[in-house]
Amino acid sequence: MFVCNCFGVTEAQVKKHAADGACTPRQIASACKAGTDCGSCVRRIQALLGRGACPRRELVDQGEPALAPAADTELPEAA
Repeated sequence: MFVCNCFGVTEAQVKKHAADGACTPRQIASACKAGTDCGSCVRRIQALLGRGACPRRELVDQGEPALAPAADTELPEAA
């Protein structure tokens, strides 16, 4: 079944990109352009991604940063 008619992106393609790590409609758009033309498929993409489908999403929901710096990485000092 097509999710994005503008670019011919299927539900299976969206699910594959999600399995590969795309956690948001914006990340899906980066992977296959779905949702970047008319935008009518964005809600369907959100539904396919589902709440809690991505471990990083769960961190954000808990108030933690989605992308934390590595333990050995120094942050720049504030000026």
